[in-house]
Amino acid sequence: MSEDLKACCATIYESDIARLLLGDSFHPGGVRLTRRLGEILGLRPGARVLDVASGTGESAIFLARTFGCEVTGIDFGGENVSRAQTRAEASDSGRLVRFVQGDAESTGFPAESFDAVICECAFCTFPNKAAAAQEFFRLLKSGGRLGLSDLTRAAVLPGALQSLLAWVACIADARPLGEYIEILQAAGFSDVTTEEHDEALGEMVRDVQGRLMGAEVAMKLSKAESIPVDFGEAREMARAAASAVRAGQLGYAIVTARRAA
Repeated sequence: MSEDLKACCATIYESDIARLLLGDSFHPGGVRLTRRLGEILGLRPGARVLDVASGTGESAIFLARTFGCEVTGIDFGGENVSRAQTRAEASDSGRLVRFVQGDAESTGFPAESFDAVICECAFCTFPNKAAAAQEFFRLLKSGGRLGLSDLTRAAVLPGALQSLLAWVACIADARPLGEYIEILQAAGFSDVTTEEHDEALGEMVRDVQGRLMGAEVAMKLSKAESIPVDFGEAREMARAAASAVRAGQLGYAIVTARRAA
């Protein structure tokens, strides 16, 4: 079941509809929060960084360009990896970035390979979060830093936020912030810190609502090819997400931790 879910998520994230609704970064806050994550982790030239669930490479390329670090991106979807590598080769930081296909829960990289591991708006979609956290710990050098940015929830979510569409949109399996901390500590991490950015999630939900409206209008006017999405379900999910953000049931946070020296 977990492998099927990973494959399904990867397929949807590689689709045109995902890019249409989520933009290039695929996560709240875009490169603004990616920069913040890099600052908290103290990224610097020469640091070796792993970007887990790297998508089409937006964050990895941005981190290399901004901090001068060497970034490896890993993603479950082969098409995403291909697109990301093409983007990297066309960028001014291509020599610092590479992308590979793989599984976040078992990457295949040697132990203690990286100075930092980041994972943006993807940890909550992993079927086995504990295994992923243990893999991140294994990959970090002594004293290395982990940086997650992800959705958080404070209560049981409305039914509209339990669908597969909600799952791949980083909503359905979001966990309370305290639970993320517990998962990381159980994997061996220490010095866990958090920084809340709920406003970034609210902005993204509003953007998705606007893009949904534009896509539906364009399709009705026959100015766009048929889009394989249930607009009714998507609108309801977006409305439910916006309501949950306003009610404090859904939030977004940066979580950092260290593999102790």
